[in-house]
Amino acid sequence: MTATDSVVAGDTSSATTPPRGAGSHRRARWEAAVGIAFASPAVLGVLAFGLVPFGFVIWFALHDWNPLVGIFTWSGLDNFARLLGDEVVWGSLGTTFAFTGLLMVMNISLAMVLAVLINQRLRGITAFRAFFFSPVVVAAVAWVLIWEYLVAANGGINGFLLGLGVEGPNWLRDPRTALLTVVVIQVFKGVGMNMILFLAALQGVPSELKEAARIDGAGAWRSFWRVTIPLITPTILLVSIITMIAALDVFVPIQVLTEGGPGRSTTVISYLLYQTAFRQNDFGYASAIGVLLFLVTLGLTALQWWSRRRWAHDEV
Repeated sequence: MTATDSVVAGDTSSATTPPRGAGSHRRARWEAAVGIAFASPAVLGVLAFGLVPFGFVIWFALHDWNPLVGIFTWSGLDNFARLLGDEVVWGSLGTTFAFTGLLMVMNISLAMVLAVLINQRLRGITAFRAFFFSPVVVAAVAWVLIWEYLVAANGGINGFLLGLGVEGPNWLRDPRTALLTVVVIQVFKGVGMNMILFLAALQGVPSELKEAARIDGAGAWRSFWRVTIPLITPTILLVSIITMIAALDVFVPIQVLTEGGPGRSTTVISYLLYQTAFRQNDFGYASAIGVLLFLVTLGLTALQWWSRRRWAHDEV
């Protein structure tokens, strides 16, 4: 049978068979559609509760707005110009940087130490882990109120120190100790989450690499710094970013414990925003402070993300 005969006989297999790769294209389109369907709620949430409200904040910052007296007038960039010469804002920004830096160093260092400890197979380690993680699930206000009693002038901590013959300071009313006290309270509130993240990273380090380092003569400390730390740097990057953002946005402990005092020693930028809006009723200027806080947070986050290529393992 010739090729012509086969066509005449109705051999149309080449015409009915779909081209190679058509099925894979349909599957790729289906997977893309499923991915979009799963991602769309999160995207819509970011738009509805993030970008759109922030757009309104920028709009409000361009106005002189006092709802108590019914003022809402266009002021252009006046609020932002006012920021540049406001010593209270820049002082609060300095306090914010001090608070954030102290909290990050103390939180991340303590979380790493705790993660290394609970990564050991020791008796009672589960209870130890639960003890340090439990503050994470405690309501922030309840946690702060407990500590308010403990650090009061006649509270539990000073009572303990007095039993040792040491007279403790008034932790929250002394400008020299107030900020550090709030930092310590926040560290113990959130260190459990970072501890768990570090623990997961430590357990993901291949045991073969640590064994090879031991065979090469590296001690436990050298193996930790030369093998373990480089391999968990992506987790360190994640922890540092989320800890920094949480520190910049702190409010509850400042409001409950010190209300920004004594003086302005604990007035961070987020609390100054609250005071400006809800105590001075200057919502336009408070919105400008909110834009400044956003830009600071965005800039510091971008700086950490850019620096990851220099020190984070497997980051390109």
